[in-house]
Amino acid sequence: MIVTVLAQAAAGGSGIMGQVFLFGSIILIMYFFMIRPQQKKQKETKKFIEEIKKGDDVVTIGGLHGKVSSVENDIVILELDRGFKVRVEKSAVSMDFSKKTSK
Repeated sequence: MIVTVLAQAAAGGSGIMGQVFLFGSIILIMYFFMIRPQQKKQKETKKFIEEIKKGDDVVTIGGLHGKVSSVENDIVILELDRGFKVRVEKSAVSMDFSKKTSK
């Protein structure tokens, strides 16, 4: 009787370890396929926003396409068309349009 109880306890313990291993592997897979690429993209976006300079062709989050006329701290002045200029926050600039079109 004691032998069968011990055998059942040992079998149940390995099942728990299997579940822990499965759960841990799911978390690891989520990290490499979801969290890590998102962190990499955020890092690239932050680097791009810090490196905006006069003459860059950019697109804002709202979809405005323009050329950077000047940069003042957190403000970017975009020249849209025929000298029309717009002031936007640096964080509103989403991508470098000249690099996206050259690919």
